[in-house]
Amino acid sequence: MTHVEQHASIARLLATRRQFCARATTGIGTAALASLLNTNSLAAPNQVAPRARRIIYLFMHGGPSQMDLFDYKPMLTKLRGTDLPDSVRGNQRLTRMTANQESFPIASSAFKFTQHGQSGAWISGLLPNLGKVADELCFIKSMHTEAINHDPAVTYLQTGHQQPGRPSMGSWLSYGLGSENADLPSFVVLLSRGSAARPDDPLHARLWGSAFLPSDHQGVSFRSKGDPVLYLSNPPGIDDATRRRMLDGLSTLNKKQFEAAGDPEINTRIAQFELANRMQMSVPKLTDLSDETDQTFDMYGIDSRQPGTFAANCLLARRMAERDVRFIQLYHRGWDQHYNLPSDLRLQCRDVDQPCAALIADLRQRGLLDDTLIVWGGEFGRTIYSQGKLESNNYGRDHHGRCFTMWLAGGGIKPGMTFGGTDDFSYNVAYDPVHVHDLNATILHCLGIDHKKLTFKFKGRQYRLTDVHGEVVTKLLG
Repeated sequence: MTHVEQHASIARLLATRRQFCARATTGIGTAALASLLNTNSLAAPNQVAPRARRIIYLFMHGGPSQMDLFDYKPMLTKLRGTDLPDSVRGNQRLTRMTANQESFPIASSAFKFTQHGQSGAWISGLLPNLGKVADELCFIKSMHTEAINHDPAVTYLQTGHQQPGRPSMGSWLSYGLGSENADLPSFVVLLSRGSAARPDDPLHARLWGSAFLPSDHQGVSFRSKGDPVLYLSNPPGIDDATRRRMLDGLSTLNKKQFEAAGDPEINTRIAQFELANRMQMSVPKLTDLSDETDQTFDMYGIDSRQPGTFAANCLLARRMAERDVRFIQLYHRGWDQHYNLPSDLRLQCRDVDQPCAALIADLRQRGLLDDTLIVWGGEFGRTIYSQGKLESNNYGRDHHGRCFTMWLAGGGIKPGMTFGGTDDFSYNVAYDPVHVHDLNATILHCLGIDHKKLTFKFKGRQYRLTDVHGEVVTKLLG
């Protein structure tokens, strides 16, 4: 055996041994093979009986105002314009946008609230359609996070860490559970721009990235114009038969490279090429809404006929759920109301109210809600005090991580309930706190995963979505 052949043989052995050990020590030795074959993954053996098979995560980017939507505080009307007591605010960290304010005037909500359903949930008049499905919802009013700025807060909620470089939740689930549809990605991302969105409202692709997990578990972002996925169509002059010969040739070359180097990412690349080829047929069928009835479009609202809107994306999410896409992430931008909150919040709620309610009702009537977990919320909440001057009919609110509201539905969650609560000023958690890690642990539990056991060894350390924290909130489970 030549020196070159010896070197290649050793490299293959070491690479194979490293990959086997990295997975075997976490109990996920068959993950790579399963993901390449697009079958149910054995990466994270179920520790509990799963109630959900998939997730639709409705992320309101910017931080929805909890006291204007769900956290009803009628007594604050009498305190409007008075300064938030120091005893409530304490020494908590503030953003640079309000830290130097001379006063912190209480801005009671400008909107009326009504109780809905048998649960009696208090919901803002901005969300009348959501009120109609209130008994399907589970409100968590005691969410809290340490992050007070957008990028670290979104990153924290989506990846379990405030700094970039960790896999997103969708990637963890793709890695742990694999795909149930061989012709579509297991993790899909849909973006929409809210009616009140502002130019400095960025979303970074790393939020749906796989980081150190195998790259085939990263989210695939669908577009609203042109091909739903970049480079989905064959280029001019290339027909399907020619594309097939090209893929076969690339596969042969990649297999030879794998034999020489032993890098499993080469097999990932082969699998991704094959998936992309299958997606040339499956994605156009998925995104073609011509088979939807007028009744369905009416249910989701007039915007559902316009690609790229939140309403259209909710309808697409239902179609993906029917096709067993594992993790469907919708981002809706425009919830960062530092000023003009009364007018801008109306616009944002108009975007999402009817589609959210329709998605829940549509999944229920199709028998999909019980095994589909819906998550709704943003990266943090808003302050009860006004940012800047409080006007008679206008105000803004700063970021607030000390308490905020999210809601869940379907997929093993107890419906028609409210969990946790805040103080009289919607400023601090009063009881039953739920941290970001607790929420993520509970979400994984609904899919049958013990959050402490879904791990990946990277640079000598075992990583997981909940880092070294998190407890399942069992009272949320149905």
